[in-house]
Amino acid sequence: MFLDNRQVAMDSVLEALADSLDYFQDNFERLRPALRDRLKPHYEERGQAMRELQKLAKEHLDILPRDADVERDDYLWLWSRIKSFVGNDSQVLLGELLEQERVLMQAMGTAFTHPLPDAVEPALERCWKNCRALIRELNAQHKR
Repeated sequence: MFLDNRQVAMDSVLEALADSLDYFQDNFERLRPALRDRLKPHYEERGQAMRELQKLAKEHLDILPRDADVERDDYLWLWSRIKSFVGNDSQVLLGELLEQERVLMQAMGTAFTHPLPDAVEPALERCWKNCRALIRELNAQHKR
């Protein structure tokens, strides 16, 4: 079955959400404890938002969640570790987390250009606000 543009856009949002959560969880131990405490609530909220959007996408857009791309996740983790050898580990990791947010914002921006079911749009807007709050937090930490 081929997906229409709206389904593809929402699938990209779900994939970006899952990738950002996976990346955070994979690198959790690399974060300073104080930074972990500041970021963890954002990612917990994101996990709830992702589960809600997955449910809504299945109900209203006939989209089933895809399996994670394990090889891609492994590559991103390895690439981040390599960059950490030549730079400040915390700064590299914050930069990578910010990049995850940029990808997610682009995916959500594309999704918002399509007509979305009434039940989906408010959930996506909450996700947008979470992403903006996380970007503000990451930028504040990145400048330190």
